[in-house]
Amino acid sequence: MADDATENENEPVEWPITNELDLHAFRPSEVSSLLPEYFLECRKRGIFEVRVVHGKGTGALRVGVHRLLETMEEVADWHWPAGQGSGGWGATWVRLRR
Repeated sequence: MADDATENENEPVEWPITNELDLHAFRPSEVSSLLPEYFLECRKRGIFEVRVVHGKGTGALRVGVHRLLETMEEVADWHWPAGQGSGGWGATWVRLRR
């Protein structure tokens, strides 16, 4: 008999779509597929500014996120650091194309 955790491990998880995506809950290997999917859902809902929280840490996740943002056609522009009160060095504001 398989336990519930194993059975549900590969099922999609419903994640609320808001103007903030906190990457702390995800593995770095998931980010390259997560960001395009999340931004697509944001645009469908009329959300065109998203704060991506990547944390301060070593900066590896931030660098990976920024490299990905540079390649995404749906990204109009982005700003890092996010500013005081918005996560500073640990977050990036992303503006999506309408």
